Amino acid sequence: MRMSGEGGSKRERDQPWLFRTYSGHSSAKASNALYRTNLARGQTGLSVAFDLPTQTGYDADHPLAKGEVGKVGVPISHLGDMAALFDGLPLDRMNTSMTINATAPWLLALYIAVAERQGVARKALQGTVQNDIIKEYLSRGTYIFPPKPSLRLTSDVISFACREVPKWNPTNVCSYHLQEAGATPVQELAYALATAVAVLDAVKASGQVVAAEFPEVVGRISFFVNAGLKFITEMCKMRAFSELWDEITHERYGVEDPKLRRFRYGVQVNSLGLTEQQPENNVYRILLEMLAVTLSKNARARAVQLPAWNEALGLPRPWDQQWSLRLQQIVAYETDLLDYGDIFDGSTVIAGKVEALKAEARAELARIEALGGAIAAIESSYMKQRLVESNARRLAEIESGRQIVVGVNKFTESAPSPLTAGADGGFMTVDEGAEAEQIAQLQAWRARRDASAAAAAMENLEADARSGTNIMEASIECARAGVTTGEWGERLRRVFGEYRAPTGVGRAVVEGSRVDLATIRRRVESVSTTLGRRIKILVGKPGLDGHSNGAEQIAVRARDTGMEVVYEGIRLTPAAIVNTALEEGVHVIGLSILSGSHVALVDEVMERLRHNGLGEIPVVVGGIIPPADEERLLSSGVARVYTPKDYDLNAIMGEIVDLVEARQPKAA
Repeated sequence: MRMSGEGGSKRERDQPWLFRTYSGHSSAKASNALYRTNLARGQTGLSVAFDLPTQTGYDADHPLAKGEVGKVGVPISHLGDMAALFDGLPLDRMNTSMTINATAPWLLALYIAVAERQGVARKALQGTVQNDIIKEYLSRGTYIFPPKPSLRLTSDVISFACREVPKWNPTNVCSYHLQEAGATPVQELAYALATAVAVLDAVKASGQVVAAEFPEVVGRISFFVNAGLKFITEMCKMRAFSELWDEITHERYGVEDPKLRRFRYGVQVNSLGLTEQQPENNVYRILLEMLAVTLSKNARARAVQLPAWNEALGLPRPWDQQWSLRLQQIVAYETDLLDYGDIFDGSTVIAGKVEALKAEARAELARIEALGGAIAAIESSYMKQRLVESNARRLAEIESGRQIVVGVNKFTESAPSPLTAGADGGFMTVDEGAEAEQIAQLQAWRARRDASAAAAAMENLEADARSGTNIMEASIECARAGVTTGEWGERLRRVFGEYRAPTGVGRAVVEGSRVDLATIRRRVESVSTTLGRRIKILVGKPGLDGHSNGAEQIAVRARDTGMEVVYEGIRLTPAAIVNTALEEGVHVIGLSILSGSHVALVDEVMERLRHNGLGEIPVVVGGIIPPADEERLLSSGVARVYTPKDYDLNAIMGEIVDLVEARQPKAA
């Protein structure tokens, strides 16, 4: 179709981006039904969300998986689950994005094995596996192994895919979660580009790709970014990304073909800014954020997935996802956005902002390079510390009212939202029986597979991991033989060990002038004097939830008010948390859980506290917790429950001091 463009000239209307929704829950069968529904409604690509046990290499029956199965995504324990997930979906015609990192080699192996069952050749498969482990140490927290062997696995996937699955994007450098962790636009630019450099350097050093083919590897690197509400800045950030990537690939890697230097990216717009208060306003936020990645043709996303309006409340329903999909379709098909070239070319304001962002990003990249690159900047906690600090500044701006959030710290008067008035509260809850069903099916799968074939495949996997051989073919062999996700993960843990990343909390420095701490500091000092020692708080992250932003900010603010803080990072069992409480003699325990597993995990913590004679220690819980669950937690003995609406950290600190003071004879 010919459409009129600028100046009355005729030009082809641009094709829209891929329409995706990030989805998966409960079980492979339930998620398959959801995918079929979304595709029938006009979605043009799949974006698969996996649950936390799948992301961290555990089976559904592992102790750490308790309460986490099927909560934030679909559980995939073996080839049978993967086959059920894509049942009836022709993989030779699908474009599938899989948000998976530490276990990316395994999930890609399962996908290839399912394609084989469908008679689809590897070379026909199209899609993306995120496979960006570096950002997991900084934000999302689903890493397993130390950084260097993790980067080796990333390199294995890239080298294998470029040779065997040439239409596949074998890594999707992800700055999305960096922004969710508080990254500024400059930090998002610099940390993502530093990650891409580390990945490409590792592939080059591995010797698995000959020099003549390396530009093709560069051309397969894609990115997954975030876009916040300051959509002019965010749009300029995307133009800066594109120009800096062209610069890096040409100057550092000598890529001559402009097509192979192109910055190819998909996006999910910001979920961090979605509010529990007046959640209907989130629809406008999502639309404005989408404009940042679609308005500028020269920096337009190739795939867009939007959160739903109710993600600060709970799990979106199919209708909520349809609403977000329709928003994309209206912009693409009802507006004239795709009729024109880049409307910002020639703008001195835009050009100036882009150049400023690039200059700051180059300076930050130079600092990371001076530290020894992205891996060294992780191990030294440099990048993590900077994210904790920038997130603290963001929260302080909201807390003080200097950054306005409509419905949160200004214009808070509101009629009740009819969107949340239904019996379900405006969101979906995962069937509590889904975990037991997944465990039963997993155990039945193990019982009926060829045990000797599975054992042999795992031996080959371990041998290849130890020898330095690319692990992808051995992983595909494991998939065919019925090996489970937890078994695959355990074999590689034997070889590479596990890792606990620096928290960034201990050395984070936040300007004290941004929030007035004098009053709360006096109260902490007074109660501490009465106790005869500092108020001590244990901040714990039980289960597999790696979203540590809230826990980090509570830990930093508690420290800055004068409390003694015990914070050991993510992925702790309830038993470990209670043992630490016992050993450290804490006065209060704060638990942070954003994966929906709060009831099961908090119940276990409370029971273990009582069993160890610590039942009088007040426990406070924070997370995305529906009202019915909040009532249940309070009835079980939890002292306070905090949700995203509770943005005033000083008020939270004051309530924690109240709890300690009220129990001071027993706490002392």
